[in-house]
Amino acid sequence: MTESAPRDPADLAFPEQLARTRAFSCGVPRSFTVAPDGSRVVFLRSIAGDDPRTGLWVLDLATGSERPVFLPEGRGEAATEAERARRERVRERGEGVVAYATDRAVTRAVFVADGRLHLADLEAGTARELPTPGTPDDPRMDPTGVRVAFVIDGSLYVVELDGGAVRRLAAPEDPAVRWGLPEFIAAEEMGRLRGMWWSPDGSVLAACRIDERPVATWWVSDPTDPAAEPRAIRYPQAGTPNAIVSLHLFEVATGQRTEVRWDEPERFEYLARVTWSDGAPLTLLVQSRDQRTTRLLEVDPATGSTALVREDEDRRWVALVPGSPGRLADGRLVATLDREGSRRLVIGEELVTPAGLDVAAIEVVGDAVLVTGSEHGAPDEVHVWRVRPGSAPERVSEGAGVHAATGSGEVVVLTSSLADELGSRTVVRYPGGTCEVPSRAETPIVDPRPRWAQLGVRELRAALLLPQGREPDRRLPVLLAPYGGPQHREVVRHRGAFREAQYLADRLPAAVLVIDGRGTPGRGTDWERAIADNLALALEDQVDGLAAAVDRWPFLDPDRVAMLGWSFGGMLAALAVIDRPDVVHAAVAGAPVTDWRLYDTHYTERYLGRPQEHPDAYERSSPLARAERLTRPLLLIHGLADDNVVAAHSLQLSARLLAAGIPHELLLLPRASHLGGFDAVVVGRHLAVLDFLRRTLGGV
Repeated sequence: MTESAPRDPADLAFPEQLARTRAFSCGVPRSFTVAPDGSRVVFLRSIAGDDPRTGLWVLDLATGSERPVFLPEGRGEAATEAERARRERVRERGEGVVAYATDRAVTRAVFVADGRLHLADLEAGTARELPTPGTPDDPRMDPTGVRVAFVIDGSLYVVELDGGAVRRLAAPEDPAVRWGLPEFIAAEEMGRLRGMWWSPDGSVLAACRIDERPVATWWVSDPTDPAAEPRAIRYPQAGTPNAIVSLHLFEVATGQRTEVRWDEPERFEYLARVTWSDGAPLTLLVQSRDQRTTRLLEVDPATGSTALVREDEDRRWVALVPGSPGRLADGRLVATLDREGSRRLVIGEELVTPAGLDVAAIEVVGDAVLVTGSEHGAPDEVHVWRVRPGSAPERVSEGAGVHAATGSGEVVVLTSSLADELGSRTVVRYPGGTCEVPSRAETPIVDPRPRWAQLGVRELRAALLLPQGREPDRRLPVLLAPYGGPQHREVVRHRGAFREAQYLADRLPAAVLVIDGRGTPGRGTDWERAIADNLALALEDQVDGLAAAVDRWPFLDPDRVAMLGWSFGGMLAALAVIDRPDVVHAAVAGAPVTDWRLYDTHYTERYLGRPQEHPDAYERSSPLARAERLTRPLLLIHGLADDNVVAAHSLQLSARLLAAGIPHELLLLPRASHLGGFDAVVVGRHLAVLDFLRRTLGGV
């Protein structure tokens, strides 16, 4: 037996830092809430860049000083299965206080830490535990700060905060039924992360009832522990039934329940949005199963009946935008409409943002509206605009980069990740001045120096990373590193977004090329919808972008090209070595969707329709359908605990390749979800990728 050569410490340093810092999320301030009177800002942050235990903090704007309200102690949380699922849906990497809810005045907050409910006094800066009959999920305080609702084992509870008894409002009649939480599709694909909403006066609670009995049961197991029971999940795969979602109103004082009813519930089965703000009726946005129609409805709380406010249609799909619909302080509706090739903001009946600006999210609605979005000429930047009825939008963010905001009144919390900085910066602007909320994140040991470009006739946005950021004196192999799919862009004007790409460029060494093609956001609605019926079209843009890059930079070697991707990018990587082995000579496919029939309803049917009606679209878009064509090296990586893109995707592709006698490599990650694992798993995964690419790129 021969001993293996010792690992170069430079290979290990960055993956170890990535694991220790939870992908540099530790120590970053987030989840800001501004008090309406402008006195304080509440936020979450851990105390150090290598500590995942997140605490609750308050920034006093009168003094500019911050103080912790609650800091968790110890490790090993008692999170419920529902809470673990929620964290996976929002890609939460932290521990401790990872979510909270406040009253309207932002004087009180409730949260769960170590499985126990806590009440925080945000003015005094203290917190105390509240007794509950079990581990609560998703506590929601009523706007008046008098009571809180929460879920335990699928039952809906409410408690008066100042000495009242815990009361159960509703209990599930079956283990597959639950109250007050979002279903998988709502949280994973629709951006609705809640399942209950208080009336403005706190007297009525609107809560979802989720009946998952029609949904197929799948089993997620961890073969590394043969004694562990498989975990049952209800997974609505494309073409199969969704959960039955209904909305009910509870009079808190009496417990009386009224069901909300809307027309054609079998057609409009997606409850996409629920809002209930001061001076406005309870408002719903429902969406048809084919996603081509949405209806905005107002609810009569006394009867549960609904009245149609507006109906929107699109021949492809009506996009669901975070924060839409909302209400101005005077009650006027705020929403988005796709018009003139752009996603535009509408207040009442007035289009208030111009064509050529795509609104990505409505962040704040009050007397004015804060939105984030991208101009079509600069889709690699995301900026914040303040919009007032009757006035032109005013951009409030500065500098090339990716910006986000929240606020209340004249106070705006602006978080910016800039083209010339590695981390993010959060600044609070208020009438008395500005102050910064410091980040305690670690500085990456890699130093990304992306070169941004526009490639080919479609002006594909791209970023090129070179070893140590310098142009080489010899030809370099090329690593394509896309996501490439809808709703997400990799090419952004933020240095920190390219940490892992720079690591690979330095250590391979190679030129790492990141390209955003058709389907990615920020370049107009026609660009987004170009991939309808054929998700594999995204591969064409990667190939065309590579050809244009080789023409532009002669040091790129087109005879040594690999592709690395995760999730949708993993699907593209697998397709690349199957469909275009003349261009891509090796691939690493991480958590790839290999058969879209195994992915969920809302995402997949939006782009491909139902598999029973459009089987050809599924065949065109799936690597599994033509696996026997593989002639190039392929490494498949998958987390065994992934409940989003389940491990069956990689395992079925591997089985088909094995049956055809086609060599390939398979790396299974124990206890890893779609995030790809933490700690040692992250380090091992990065080293395996590095070794595979060195072998395959060097051997072409």
